[in-house]
Amino acid sequence: MSVLVVLVVIFTLAMFVGFEVITKVPPTLHTPLMSGSNAISGITIVGAMIVAGMGATRFAAVLGVIAVAFAMINVVGGYAVTDRMLRMFKRERRP
Repeated sequence: MSVLVVLVVIFTLAMFVGFEVITKVPPTLHTPLMSGSNAISGITIVGAMIVAGMGATRFAAVLGVIAVAFAMINVVGGYAVTDRMLRMFKRERRP
């Protein structure tokens, strides 16, 4: 079995497991899980910056920059959604 086939099988299984886990999450746990996802995306940003900074080839540097951009969009969007959800639970102050 080639390495590529093994990696594709692992990726496919991870997709199915991820889908099953995410669909079973109740709404009350969504906000804490989003915060955890943002932390993972932060790790992705660090790894992408390392790849972009190494610049072994121009192609690797370009892919690293694209990865940093996508991970940053994911982190900013995740925190925006989390902030919006948390604001829904705050009580309005009455004078």
